[in-house]
Amino acid sequence: MLNISTSAAADNAAYFAAVANAERRALSSYFDQHVIADEDHRYIAIDEGDYGALSQGLIDRIVYTAAGGLIDEH
Repeated sequence: MLNISTSAAADNAAYFAAVANAERRALSSYFDQHVIADEDHRYIAIDEGDYGALSQGLIDRIVYTAAGGLIDEH
């Protein structure tokens, strides 16, 4: 039997860990940091600069975005 509350707590913990990672990385990046969800309720933070133009499939899986903290204007 699946314990729903434990599963939900693990999903929340994984989500907030990925958000914290994205926020931390965004501070020193020119690019937005996205948290991507997969079908297994796992979350990863990706740097938009590493992927170039994001595919629509990847865009559809974005659940959070932290704006890049560096500005490239002089």
